[in-house]
Amino acid sequence: MADAIGSYLESNLQSYLDDLRLLSGTDSGTDDKTGVDAVQTWFEERFNQLGFATTRLPQANWGDDLIARKRGNGKGRVLLIGHADTVYPRGIAAARPLTINGDTILGPGTCDMKAGLLTGLYAMRALADAGWTDFEEITFVIVSDEEIEDRHSAGLLMDEGPKHHAALTLEAARANGDIVTSRKATRWCRVEAVGKAAHAGVEPEKGASATLAVANVIVESFKLNGRRPGMTLNPGRITGGSNPNVVADHATAMFDLRAWTNSDLEELTAGLNKIVESEWVPGVKLILHRDGDGMPAMERSAGTIRLEKHAISIANDLGFPLKGAATGGGSDVSYAVHKGTPGLDGLGPIGGLDHGPDEYIELSSIVPRTVLLARLLPSICSDEELTNG
Repeated sequence: MADAIGSYLESNLQSYLDDLRLLSGTDSGTDDKTGVDAVQTWFEERFNQLGFATTRLPQANWGDDLIARKRGNGKGRVLLIGHADTVYPRGIAAARPLTINGDTILGPGTCDMKAGLLTGLYAMRALADAGWTDFEEITFVIVSDEEIEDRHSAGLLMDEGPKHHAALTLEAARANGDIVTSRKATRWCRVEAVGKAAHAGVEPEKGASATLAVANVIVESFKLNGRRPGMTLNPGRITGGSNPNVVADHATAMFDLRAWTNSDLEELTAGLNKIVESEWVPGVKLILHRDGDGMPAMERSAGTIRLEKHAISIANDLGFPLKGAATGGGSDVSYAVHKGTPGLDGLGPIGGLDHGPDEYIELSSIVPRTVLLARLLPSICSDEELTNG
């Protein structure tokens, strides 16, 4: 079957490129519902042709989400994840059409992540062509809101993840070819200080400085950095006060908190909360707010290590090096693995420079990386340690 998969993908590379040209040429910024829905409709039609049962989840203000499921006659439930939205406003697709310069394919959304979506589709086509049905269920979820903070799809991903034995995200591989095996948990917290205004020159003693209180919190909170490996806290935005001659009665600081495990993130949050509960400036009240739900960690669990070994073994057989990498940023897979489902990320083609005019993927990586994904799926489904339960 391995040879058949490779032959199929080699012979269908031009079709892949034609499809990528069409999809990259379709504006699908997150707030462009018409464009995102057009991408989803394109994939829905092709999944239906492959025998998937598809479900559209309509969204009033954003593009629809898409779920495609296919049943087999074996064991193993695998979730494939991608997103149809990009960061680009309408008009960029026409202004920067897909171009191929040697081994470099340039175009909006090529790397992030229309090539990855096609990698998933073509991997399933190759497996169908080879007659592979030895799986219980393959689920493909394409969401419409990956590029924004306010995620309506988080609940969908958190619900789907635990139903599967593995979750694979089709974002591009790192520029050096690495896949991703762990991602930090993230949370944004806002510290608000409420003090008392007074004339800074005439009677400053009658005031209570909110900016001074926030400054103390910032300095003290920096001691939390590195309490455990990878634990970081950053005050990224600070506001407060009015004029220099007024004792500030209000100030805020926005903190970015990150850690390699969900439990470490909770410990970091508790540490910040303890600092906020202290009285730094008499008369100033400090309040800690959580802004949003944040993102759980993609922890490098025993199951994830097992998936990584499968991927490395297949890559070695295909003749290219592969290793897992850790990154501080979050991803859709983080939601899917929040209850322990093992996962891998970065299973699309090699690429980089997302969100800018030089966004690219490597032409020579398309077939090998699609073969890797196509062979990884049967490898997972035949692994009894992963699929028991």
